[in-house]
Amino acid sequence: MNFEIKTEELDDDAYVISLAGEVDLYTAPEFKQQLLDVISQGGKHVIVDFSNTTFIDSTTLGVLVGGVKRLRTNDGQLSLVCSDRNITKIFEITGLDRVFTIYSTRDEAVDQLKTSGPAA
Repeated sequence: MNFEIKTEELDDDAYVISLAGEVDLYTAPEFKQQLLDVISQGGKHVIVDFSNTTFIDSTTLGVLVGGVKRLRTNDGQLSLVCSDRNITKIFEITGLDRVFTIYSTRDEAVDQLKTSGPAA
């Protein structure tokens, strides 16, 4: 499967970045640029959807950590959607499951965003 990236604006400061295929050393720079673009456009609440992702590597984790650091300086948050056990296990092994809120469905992540409002 080829790499695909799609960004959807939910409202003024909330976005969903959906990734499909393999997010690795070769495709992570495109993901990083998309994430930085969303943050520079005023995105404070970003959901990265890994529902259709088949593989991630350490480069992807680095992009996510960099993104969460940038968002937190602006009182923002980065949440993940992932139901693939192989991918969620990577977050558990690295301890990043304590850094990111990981939802099993996109709807769950979006609903939580709507009910929680801006991060404290």
